[in-house]
Amino acid sequence: MEDFQKPIPDNDPTAAARKRDHIELALRAQVTQGELDGRFYYEPLLAAHPKSGSWEPFSFLNKTFRAPLWVSSMTGGTEWAHTINHNLARACRDFGLGMGLGSCRKLLYSDETLADFDVRHEIGDELPLYANLGIAQVEQLIEKHELYRIENLLEKLQADGLIIHVNPLQEWLQPEGDRFQHPPIDTITTLVERMEGVPVVVKEVGQGMGYESLKALLQLPLAAIDFAANGGTNFAKLELLRSEEVKREIFSKLANVGHSAAEMVGFTNQLVLELGEKMQTRQIIISGGIQHFLDGYYLINKIKLPAIYGQASGFLQHARGSYDDLYHYVAAQVQGLELAKAFLKIKEVEGV
Repeated sequence: MEDFQKPIPDNDPTAAARKRDHIELALRAQVTQGELDGRFYYEPLLAAHPKSGSWEPFSFLNKTFRAPLWVSSMTGGTEWAHTINHNLARACRDFGLGMGLGSCRKLLYSDETLADFDVRHEIGDELPLYANLGIAQVEQLIEKHELYRIENLLEKLQADGLIIHVNPLQEWLQPEGDRFQHPPIDTITTLVERMEGVPVVVKEVGQGMGYESLKALLQLPLAAIDFAANGGTNFAKLELLRSEEVKREIFSKLANVGHSAAEMVGFTNQLVLELGEKMQTRQIIISGGIQHFLDGYYLINKIKLPAIYGQASGFLQHARGSYDDLYHYVAAQVQGLELAKAFLKIKEVEGV
């Protein structure tokens, strides 16, 4: 009987400290009913812990991704642009992600800031890299018969295609803003027709798009649509913050209109059924208000088209300093996705 009363040896030197932490932190680790994430079934019995790099490679934008993440277009000609863009491109290479550059407007007419955007050697040839122009610049180039400038831009950046950002409210509210002479859908259609073979992605700039705009875009032969939904960086609101007080007071409510990423997923799913064979665009980048890998994982699984999700602010926050900081941030995001895929199942919720 004495043998059974002897304590079992503990070969883990951290056990005592760990258990002490558990006791001290137990009350702080309580989760209330209202904090539970109701989007998932948690299934802890059906998979082992995923190995690092276990997300199955897949094709998107005609290239192979190793994780469903897109580094959304961020920064152009600022003093941090070089560090940010080169760090982000390295992270895309190391984790198998795609990247959209910030506005490349200056490069249409000058190579002065080319070094800030010249990241093909960083990201490599096997992953997608897209240049970025505003719809106002595209409209002006069409009017001037200067679409060759876009071809030159893509060539100098060795970019796979072009992102067009559509931003009527931002331009209206921006003190230096442009004025559109034509509906953006007409400009986009003209570009696609005249530059056949150039992959084009269309995105908004932080307020998303309604049902009819998505319907029009889905019927064009685009490479993808980027939601840029309300909930992330809202450029209309950003421009209001730069404006005089009277203008802020009059137009402040405009910054609050728009659509969430979840709502746009719902629109898209309805349009998949409505359009049928009329639908030509069949890839989606879900961005705007994606605060966490769980948001991205949920939405790419809810949408009825092949999709990845984009983040901007989270990447930007970690890309301004050392690459190690960004590397560890992205690694945690990818590991989170792998855990979600192993242990979480999506609940079917009406309306999404």
